[in-house]
Amino acid sequence: MRDSITLVCLECSGRNYRTTKKARGTDRLEIKKYCRFCRRHTVHKEHKK
Repeated sequence: MRDSITLVCLECSGRNYRTTKKARGTDRLEIKKYCRFCRRHTVHKEHKK
């Protein structure tokens, strides 16, 4: 089964993206993506829904 997660910008705390990931045996997801609020690429971290 896959977990639904939300990606949160670490700089402005904007919740920009939703995605899924494998449920067991994974660490928190951390990806560099575009933030529409900051208007640049920033690090986004997983936040459980």
